[in-house]
Amino acid sequence: MNNLSRVYDSTLLTNSKVYQIDRTLYQYLFKTGTIQHPKYHFRPLSGQRKKADLLLNHKALTTRCYEVNGMSTNARVISQESLQLSIF
Repeated sequence: MNNLSRVYDSTLLTNSKVYQIDRTLYQYLFKTGTIQHPKYHFRPLSGQRKKADLLLNHKALTTRCYEVNGMSTNARVISQESLQLSIF
């Protein structure tokens, strides 16, 4: 496996990078919640055993999430909110 770097700063999360959480590869989707209680949404990459999206709070993000150096994704993610806004 490639080198892993722990994610300490949530502002550096991007859709194009690959993250490892509990030995599963994920792509970052978007952030919800409030400033005091943010929630970070991740989707497993295709070919992974887990299929459900993952929701992490800030503490879980900084303790369980690692950035996989040397891997990136080409998929473009559109959140449900922006999709609904673009229709109208």
